[in-house]
Amino acid sequence: MCKGSSITEFLLLAFTDTRELQLLTFGLFLGIYLAALLGNGLIITAIACDHCLHTPMYFFLLNLALLDLGLIPTTLPKAMANFLWNMRTISYAGYAAQVFLLVFLFSAEFSLLTVMSYDRYVAICRPLHYGTLLGSRACATMAAAAWGSGFLHAVLHTANVFSLPLSHGNALDQFFCQIPQIIRLSCSESYLWEIRITMASFFLLSWCFVLIALSYVQIFRVVLRMPSQQGRHKAFSTCIPHLTVVSLNFSTAMFSHLKSPYISFHTLDLVVAVLYLLVPPAVNPLIYSMRNQELQNAVWKLKTNCIS
Repeated sequence: MCKGSSITEFLLLAFTDTRELQLLTFGLFLGIYLAALLGNGLIITAIACDHCLHTPMYFFLLNLALLDLGLIPTTLPKAMANFLWNMRTISYAGYAAQVFLLVFLFSAEFSLLTVMSYDRYVAICRPLHYGTLLGSRACATMAAAAWGSGFLHAVLHTANVFSLPLSHGNALDQFFCQIPQIIRLSCSESYLWEIRITMASFFLLSWCFVLIALSYVQIFRVVLRMPSQQGRHKAFSTCIPHLTVVSLNFSTAMFSHLKSPYISFHTLDLVVAVLYLLVPPAVNPLIYSMRNQELQNAVWKLKTNCIS
């Protein structure tokens, strides 16, 4: 018989019991944390301050940077504090808040990447209607829909999962908070819940992936028909950063959420978690700035103004 739970805190997974490796991990995570904050902060400030970048594409990029800027502080400060002070605990409320924020921000990010693919579709396939289809009100509505869908997704999942009574202790198999971890501690039929969560994640990822794929099928059809090689190059150059970010986010998310629960190894799970949780927010600013001369000029102008 399942009894109610009085758990007030959880024990997160320790990377290692060796003090030197804990400090090394702390240093690595601190570097990723600072790089993500600096990169996304520069993009947000540059877009906000440069009027030349007040276009739909950069408006959505600003929203993406805001989401990435929120993802990193959700998990890394607590993990780094545990590494530094050789601790493992997190409160029940802290765990619930971390789960909610992760689901909210990741769901909103995938929705926003889908919106960004629509922006590229309209810019390349229907350029004469770009100002009409992607006016300021339409952009604000689509961005709000991406954030709102993520919030709704997070509320439903968090409320359902944390209504489960717990009966299998409080030790978790990950260094940050995930829904599957709390399900495995419950006294319900955890495999049924894991299937439901997996299916919900699969539906969200698949829906976003299909819409993005349809957009780019149309984009490639139009671009390949362009008579000018310079025009094709310019069109592809605006799509490559977005495609790279989409590939990075979707590949790590699908491998992390949709891999079989029976294929679970300690080292593999930690590597997948780092790739899924930490790499995209830190790398996304670099991907978008590498091939974008307008953004590079705005960041350089911002640095010049700060120095002078």
